[in-house]
Amino acid sequence: MPPCQIVPALADRGTYIASERTFYRILHEEKMQNHRGRSQEPYKHAKPTTYCATAPNQVWTWDITYLNGPIKGKFYYLYLILDLYSRDIVGWEVYEEQTAELASILIKRTSLAQRHLSYEPLVLHSDNGTPMKGATMLETLYKLGITPSNSRPRVSNDNPYSESLFKTLKYRPNYQPKGFASIEDARAWCKTFVRWYRFEHHHSGIKFLTPAERHAGKGEEILNRRKAVYEAAKAAHPERWNGRSTRNWDNIDKVFLNPDRVVSESDTSAQQVS
Repeated sequence: MPPCQIVPALADRGTYIASERTFYRILHEEKMQNHRGRSQEPYKHAKPTTYCATAPNQVWTWDITYLNGPIKGKFYYLYLILDLYSRDIVGWEVYEEQTAELASILIKRTSLAQRHLSYEPLVLHSDNGTPMKGATMLETLYKLGITPSNSRPRVSNDNPYSESLFKTLKYRPNYQPKGFASIEDARAWCKTFVRWYRFEHHHSGIKFLTPAERHAGKGEEILNRRKAVYEAAKAAHPERWNGRSTRNWDNIDKVFLNPDRVVSESDTSAQQVS
């Protein structure tokens, strides 16, 4: 028994010898604090795989979320693919069920529409749901030359960008938490949301550019103009700035998915997920 069980078990018998910490200290001193169990080694928590995107269409993340239907227990499913570098929605669809076959159809369609923009190898990251790891899905990825990547089991933080996007979606003022009357209504609402998100939403994670602007390669030009406006404002009224520099509008040239701690601390230009 480990000390965390020994101490309360003895207490149930009316005996107290020492604290758990003392038990552990003595076990370590006597070299008796070893791995217990049938496995050869203690379980080690795997580190998440780290990916870095320096341009669009290098790393995509995707996930599925529930949309309430017209009655309790009836759902529609939004499949959504996000580009890591630009945060742009590169593919989406609403279906009535979750299957690897439907996911494969969306991946094929999205790949044909986007891959002409980049010749870099593409990584597709997702969680461990059945549609993400089904044989049909994996076969599709291999045929398209896409590298599959999955989050660690039961660790939603390994896919934070998709999770964040779904939160943005469900906090829109006109979202319908009480349910969509039909799948056509759900698709129409999602189409409106995607248009707003891509072309109107100034995303805080990419220096308040719209995802479509950054995906199209216009980000650095827009940020340079924005920087010039700030510098002109400071030159016109320096007393308002108290000697401070203008806001940092430098372009984010690297975006990491699950950044390694050493990498993220050494590379000051990299953006991390909060």
